[in-house]
Amino acid sequence: MSQSLFQKHYAEKVVPALMEKFGYTNPHQVPAVKKIVLNSGFSATADKNHVQFVNDEIGKIAGQRPVTTRAKLSISNFKLREDQPIGCKVTLRGTAMYDFLMRLISISLPCIRDFRGVPTRLDGKGNYSLGVSDHTIFPEVSAEGANANLGMDICINTSAASDEEGRELLRLFGMPFRKTSAELAAEEEAAAATAATAATAAATPAATA
Repeated sequence: MSQSLFQKHYAEKVVPALMEKFGYTNPHQVPAVKKIVLNSGFSATADKNHVQFVNDEIGKIAGQRPVTTRAKLSISNFKLREDQPIGCKVTLRGTAMYDFLMRLISISLPCIRDFRGVPTRLDGKGNYSLGVSDHTIFPEVSAEGANANLGMDICINTSAASDEEGRELLRLFGMPFRKTSAELAAEEEAAAATAATAATAAATPAATA
């Protein structure tokens, strides 16, 4: 079976970089992405057409048929009955998982208006969850034929033992994490130092002449 571009990138670039940074002695110690779960919910009062629309759109984005999630309890205040459809989810593994991760990082996230990066917080166990408020950022769906904008949760499950390892794993894949104030200050200092060095270098020949 042929490997996807991100699978090759993981084996050739990510694994050596993580082994060097964290001092792993065995490649099997290196954390990896295990699965990606896409989940989207809808109102308990949604009609059958909207339920089918959500399933179709999530299926286009994931590339495989979603599973409908149903209510386990009846809650009258929310007009919810037991076994009523309330959402759908898709679990991606293997090549399909890496293909989706590549499309998410390289194509979809940069399409968000005024995009400044994604949050850096993980769940404490190396897993990362990302909320998307508009599903039309994905190239598989068209905004023109969409009846409504769908929101979804994207949960990236990794084998990392800590948030630091999980964050570095995703960063090496190209995840555009939002820069902290300390990182922005360091970049500004570096840019100022570079500008000062260039100005000094430009002034030196003039003084010599």
